[in-house]
Amino acid sequence: MPRITVANQLEKIRAARAKLEREEKKLLSRTYDKALNQIVQIARNAGLSAEQITAALGGKTRTKTTKGAAKSPKKTGSTAGRKVAPKYRDPANPDNTWTGRGRMPQWVAALQAKGELANAEIKA
Repeated sequence: MPRITVANQLEKIRAARAKLEREEKKLLSRTYDKALNQIVQIARNAGLSAEQITAALGGKTRTKTTKGAAKSPKKTGSTAGRKVAPKYRDPANPDNTWTGRGRMPQWVAALQAKGELANAEIKA
């Protein structure tokens, strides 16, 4: 006769709990499916769209975008999206300027590595 241990009892209880949880999931799934089917049928009969239902529930409505188009991030801040005067000018080539925004150009990185970036500042 097998010996009854605490470990064996715990294993049986865990197995029974797992089985009950699976059965609970099945029953809830059936209930949810039935309720959703009824809601969809009522919405169709009333001529409601998914966006209208979502808005009525207090959710955000999805906006239609063109296929493949990426959403542009919202611009924040007082200077976001505006032209800004350059702050640095390349001493070797005065046509090269940098506003101090975005990726640092190689000539600025070289000047910074030498410690001469202050010499490239444009005095206002």
